[in-house]
Amino acid sequence: MASGLKSSTLELLKRFNRAFPQFYEQFVSSEIQLQNLRLAYRLYKTKRAVIEMKSEGSKSTLHFAYRNQSFLLSDIFGVLAAYGLTIHGLSLYGQIRPPMLVFIKLLVSRGSKALTEKTAENVCRAIREALGGRFEVEEMLAVEFNLDAGLEQVQTDFYVDPVFHLPALVIEADNQPGLFYKVMYAIWQEDLLVVNANLLVWRGRTRLILCLLGPNESLIPEYLGNRIAEGVKHRLLSP
Repeated sequence: MASGLKSSTLELLKRFNRAFPQFYEQFVSSEIQLQNLRLAYRLYKTKRAVIEMKSEGSKSTLHFAYRNQSFLLSDIFGVLAAYGLTIHGLSLYGQIRPPMLVFIKLLVSRGSKALTEKTAENVCRAIREALGGRFEVEEMLAVEFNLDAGLEQVQTDFYVDPVFHLPALVIEADNQPGLFYKVMYAIWQEDLLVVNANLLVWRGRTRLILCLLGPNESLIPEYLGNRIAEGVKHRLLSP
């Protein structure tokens, strides 16, 4: 827990953290905890998704905060794919108790460079429009990608994470255009809620570890998790 804070802020932070999985307070830095609390306060005051982009050297950082819903990641990654952005890093922390907020940080680039101010504004606007149902992600993506084509060399596995004590789905596939969107679209089709995410890109392969809640924000038993893993793999491989 962060030191040097007012006792009232510390108490507020403790209450805020109780909505997250057990691991959150132990493994997530105090700086990120405080940042997420500030984002939650902005969300509370404005009643709108927090979507902002900042340049950091040769890359840009996208911060996002909103109430977690199964379609969110599909929309966000769909917009990023539509704008031809490369994803270098991903962190995601979602609450498992009301108000079920989710906080996402994405490290992206375009043509190996940080986004221009105009492109960053357009991406943020497109994400907001997609969340409001006014930006048809699939229609825009269909111009750039064959959305009917399956991914190649996909592997999926389900387990209950021994540290986080949450159901987890591992998805590994060859790097290819639209990969993240197709993965998140498959997650949406299974009506799953992502509450933590880790990303590893290595030697032409992408590995995603997603901690999940099932339909109606429920825990997923192992027998069902194995069926979900097979279902996601089938959706990703099928043309």
